[in-house]
Amino acid sequence: MNPLEKVTTGTTAEKLVTVTPEMTVGHVVPGMPEVYGTPMMILHMEMAAGSAVQPSLPAGHVSVGMMVNIRHLAATPVGRTVRAIAQVVAVEARSILFEVEAWDGNRKIGDGTHRRGVVDVAEFERRFGVTRAAAEMV
Repeated sequence: MNPLEKVTTGTTAEKLVTVTPEMTVGHVVPGMPEVYGTPMMILHMEMAAGSAVQPSLPAGHVSVGMMVNIRHLAATPVGRTVRAIAQVVAVEARSILFEVEAWDGNRKIGDGTHRRGVVDVAEFERRFGVTRAAAEMV
């Protein structure tokens, strides 16, 4: 069975977050402004994308990020609400391509594309367990 067979183009999801001090670039990099950090925006876009397709995946499967191509267009201060949106634009043999955006009210603060692959969690954990055990033996 193809785990992507029920994923369809046009499917969307959103992630709403209120910017906290911990989400700012200044929290991570001393001397930088206390505004919403690009890595956090990307995380929230990825979370929206994962939410968009999870209901269409077979039991035991999840989507994982493979690629991001994002522009951060405007600063957002602490306390503002950010809405990250993801829409499926292509379902390919082994991955899903999304268009993603982030908004602060009526102002677009980010956009781009994001690609996710689908993995069988049990298989993935088996592979990871073997790799980790081998590393511990060295």
